[in-house]
Amino acid sequence: MSDIRRTDAVLLLVALVWGSSYLSAQTATAALPVLLVLFARYALSALACLGVVAARRRGSRRWTREELRAGVPLGLTQAAVLIVETYGVAHTSAANAGLIISVTIVLTPLLDRGGRRGALPPSFFAATGVCVLAVGLLMSGNGFHAPRLGDLLMLGAALIRAAHVALVGRFTTGRAIRPLHLTTVQTLVGTVLFLPVTALDLPTLVRTDPATWAQLVYLALFCSVFAFLAQTWAVQRTSASRASLLLGTEPVWAVAVGIALGGEHLTPLTGLGAAMMVAGTYWGQAVERAHRSAPGPLPPPSHSSDKDSACPTAPTATPARATPAGTTPTTT
Repeated sequence: MSDIRRTDAVLLLVALVWGSSYLSAQTATAALPVLLVLFARYALSALACLGVVAARRRGSRRWTREELRAGVPLGLTQAAVLIVETYGVAHTSAANAGLIISVTIVLTPLLDRGGRRGALPPSFFAATGVCVLAVGLLMSGNGFHAPRLGDLLMLGAALIRAAHVALVGRFTTGRAIRPLHLTTVQTLVGTVLFLPVTALDLPTLVRTDPATWAQLVYLALFCSVFAFLAQTWAVQRTSASRASLLLGTEPVWAVAVGIALGGEHLTPLTGLGAAMMVAGTYWGQAVERAHRSAPGPLPPPSHSSDKDSACPTAPTATPARATPAGTTPTTT
């Protein structure tokens, strides 16, 4: 399998896992307070990451200064994403949550300047407009009404996640940062953040039922550890925009899981919004990819009379997808 296909396959698997995470988070927050769910998710993730780091036989187990410098701010932005996202999914359907969060796909290229020259074409903003209209239809539910709190929170989470994905690319691309060590720092930051505000509720967590614990373990090991590792690994091998765009199948999985396992259903309006959201995000993906990989403009012709002074054409820009020098791929 080529490097491009391998990276794309990993990102698609992350999309599947994240698409299923909304129903798991909704189920967990129905039994436990939101912040307690987040603390359990981060604490279990941190324990798993530390265990993997300790078990590794190859490479240094110490964290480098670059990994700490990137991990702390990325841990804060990731925690911000999960706070807003988890509160949002607790107040809307899992299908709506997964569809609205996909606005990240068209927001990220606006924040990520890597691997792209000049302003995005008008067609990209047309695709963004389709997504905005789709959000309005998804919020309408059975009819047009005031926006629901959960839907607005998911829209805010999409904006924060777009900024987070852009920062992952900015902090990690071209640097010798190991995804496992970076993810471990992020999970430790989240654990430290949520421990003080949930300390009094820890007895409730201990007494929770096995089904809720199963959701917490799934959120921690698959939706956090695996997804964070895979996202960082993939962003180091492609652009942040492409990484976000390739996660565009996430809303499809969110809807499928919500309907198949959560007993949810789409009304005609929300069904139209879902179709428009998927179409808009894929349209935006195609436009951004074409814009980023398009050849650069030719320089102005030389006015010199010398026959040997012909202007060479500008090299074609290619997406930044190679593994940065010095980066060690993580195998777990």
